[in-house]
Amino acid sequence: MKDLFDKIYRDKGPLGKWASQAEGYFVFPKLEGEISNRMKFQGKEVITWSINDYLGLANHPEVRKVDAQAGADYGSAYPMGARMMSGHTDLHEKLQNELAAFVNKEAAYLLNFGYQGMVSTIDALVAKDDIIVYDVDAHACIIDGVRLHMGKRFTYKHNDIVSLEKNLERATKMAEQTGGGILVISEGVFGMRGEQGRLKEIVELKKKFNFRFFVDDAHGFGTLGKTGAGAGEEQGVQDGIDVYFATFAKSLASTGAFIAADKEIIDYLKYNLRSQMFAKSLQMQLVVGALKRLDMLKTMPELKNKLWENTNALQSGLKKRGFDIGTTQSCVTPVYLEGSIPEAMALVRDLRENHGIFCSIVVYPVIPKGMILLRLIPTATHTLEDVTETLDAFDAIRERLVNGTYKRMSAAVTAAMDK
Repeated sequence: MKDLFDKIYRDKGPLGKWASQAEGYFVFPKLEGEISNRMKFQGKEVITWSINDYLGLANHPEVRKVDAQAGADYGSAYPMGARMMSGHTDLHEKLQNELAAFVNKEAAYLLNFGYQGMVSTIDALVAKDDIIVYDVDAHACIIDGVRLHMGKRFTYKHNDIVSLEKNLERATKMAEQTGGGILVISEGVFGMRGEQGRLKEIVELKKKFNFRFFVDDAHGFGTLGKTGAGAGEEQGVQDGIDVYFATFAKSLASTGAFIAADKEIIDYLKYNLRSQMFAKSLQMQLVVGALKRLDMLKTMPELKNKLWENTNALQSGLKKRGFDIGTTQSCVTPVYLEGSIPEAMALVRDLRENHGIFCSIVVYPVIPKGMILLRLIPTATHTLEDVTETLDAFDAIRERLVNGTYKRMSAAVTAAMDK
């Protein structure tokens, strides 16, 4: 019989095998200072394009004041216990009611964490006879939720309505045999590519197929739509979304999440979401802070306007200079380049050390081999000067990538990985 840990000793995984070269710099980096457009990385000031603080609320003085006062009033423990037992308060209900009204749903329910909440919501919505159909590029939290499902599940090609329709035909035949139902899952905004999910076309398919629609709008909430209510509002189909999910970890710059739907659906979920039934309630400091942040989202449209001013300047500037930013329809700004993983390491080191630009790097196995994705997240705290400085830096690193400078610089890394 094998030792359980044998596989761990042999194979560190597709990302873990790079740990000795990458940890502390390319992965698990330590950004320091107040959350803003410019922070410190290893003692140097950098323009930060990797913080999901879309509306610039993380370090807003009004937010910090409310957070501090809530901490003084309630501490970091209150309320103690799960919501069903001893962790329920009027302010939890108030936040839920305001969130539901904001996203045009009858009711909402708070979740302690977005990832955990998504996994648990999928688990609660489906039984073994039901079928799940979801976008192949769905976020890891959706994939992990689907893994819990004991019934059938199908993926459709990313944002491909023809593929979705074919899979709905398969799912319909199977549901007729099992006596179950169908749940379709998409993201409002796909966080890696920045593309909006094709929510309008998916809702239109309800005329032909009998299914319920669940949308993860983590990156759309607060950034899209006339009021900031998300991708469903942006596309005019919020009513067609049966269960709406968003996190506080992006636009609201906090911790927690929520689901919203018809009242009867929320009433069912709050009694069946295992991650909430058996976990401590969202602490009061976070609830009070979320109420303040939501109020600012509703009453300060200038925050979203500034976000989009910066987004449009960055994305149009990149396109004018010939960079491939894919088909993003959101603030998420991917820049696609060609190169190896060692070249990507050399490129990012150059960006950070010599140009003072900090952005996220994505390589294989998240994207195909031979590709480098630099992911930039504009926020309301960025300036047009930040954009210009970044565009100039990207011109410089592209030239060095094309002329082979990074390939030569990365030779030592490549040799180490080949050993």
